Amino acid sequence: MDYYLAVDIGASGGRHILGSVENGRLRLREVYRFENGMERLGGSLVWNEERLVSEVVEGLRRCAALGVRPKSVAVDTWGVDYALLGKENRLIAPVYAYRDGRTEAAVTAVGALLPPEELYARTGIQKQPFNTIYQIYADKLAGRLGNAGHMLMLPAYITYRLTGVMKNEYTDATTTGLVEARSGEWDFKLIERLGLPERLFGGLAEPCTRIGRLLPEVAAQVGFDCAVTAAPSHDTASAVAACPLGEGDVYISSGTWSLIGVETTSPILTEAARSANFTNEGGVERRFRFLKNYMGMWLLQSIRRDIGKTLTYDEMMEAARACGVHDRIDVTDPAFLAPPDMAEAVRKAVGKPDMGLDRVLNTVYHSLAESYAEAVSEIESAAGVKPRAIRVVGGGSRDVYLNELTAKYTGLPVKAGPVEATAAGNLLSQIICDKGITLAQARELIDGRGDE
Repeated sequence: MDYYLAVDIGASGGRHILGSVENGRLRLREVYRFENGMERLGGSLVWNEERLVSEVVEGLRRCAALGVRPKSVAVDTWGVDYALLGKENRLIAPVYAYRDGRTEAAVTAVGALLPPEELYARTGIQKQPFNTIYQIYADKLAGRLGNAGHMLMLPAYITYRLTGVMKNEYTDATTTGLVEARSGEWDFKLIERLGLPERLFGGLAEPCTRIGRLLPEVAAQVGFDCAVTAAPSHDTASAVAACPLGEGDVYISSGTWSLIGVETTSPILTEAARSANFTNEGGVERRFRFLKNYMGMWLLQSIRRDIGKTLTYDEMMEAARACGVHDRIDVTDPAFLAPPDMAEAVRKAVGKPDMGLDRVLNTVYHSLAESYAEAVSEIESAAGVKPRAIRVVGGGSRDVYLNELTAKYTGLPVKAGPVEATAAGNLLSQIICDKGITLAQARELIDGRGDE
């Protein structure tokens, strides 16, 4: 039997999940899990890239310990963050986390060089202060680019550490705001106008294609050799690849972020789409994810962290459901990006400092569901799609109360699952590469079956 290994890394943790096809269905098996999180370094929020690489290697080693040698492996992570490499391909700066506040001056400077209307017409990417375009311009302002030879998105950097091959993958590259939407290649005219070194931006790998094989020293460490494939390395691209979408279906990839959209065959670069802050991120087979980004389960994750994890997610959900009253917050407010206390940030936003935790939680739930409804309405207007149903995938699809509220506010049926959509999409991309099948054929391995 052929096995494939998805290394799926999120902002709070990573998993190694083996996949195999049995009786025409994709089967998943978790073999390793590890924690992740931002760290403070000199007043900045950064990722510990060495620990991430170490954890990836450890998960590969666990496969060998179980007697399983996957045919290939692929890595996906969140978007926008990257590594800068200089002489001898060593890091010349920390791998900054997107929640770090270093881009304020860069956003203003880029806006002076490129009107937002023009930038959107070129790249189709929604304006977010943490987009790579602003992060890398912040590096320029800080003088870091003079000695930089390569810019590798985080999953590409981890893949490079496994293979020795430097190649950014298309879907993740589109999150930079530096890829031309129609051509799907780096927009070098844009890069030149920003005064960024062209040498940083090498050729792009298509998802579902082979990158290389494990380096001999890595293979010796883990106990086997295997191929390394370019998954849709932006985790949302992998999640949508595994999403069983029917005509008129809207997807919600529900995790730390809630990403709401539809799949299209061409980018939507209208002023209406820009004004509504929709993005056109790349997908498998050069499809597009026309979507909007909301804060998502980060709000609940942060509240749980801030109360010392004294309540489970289910207990938080039931407390919210039983509350009966709620307020409304703007879940896109930058005040919720990285506050020291999320519940206090919610109380401050609604002007009720004495609000109880149950009402805080219910406010988050209702605000999320109402924002989903607004996005669905905007999708109908901007994309010309008549929404018929909502498919919620990812870890947040387990939240029954949020699904109920989403159905209530949108007036549409809500279907939940697969929960492990990101890992499933990563695995499907490897199967597509290995077997030479299409995305539609690969989706049949999970179509309508959730995580069964």
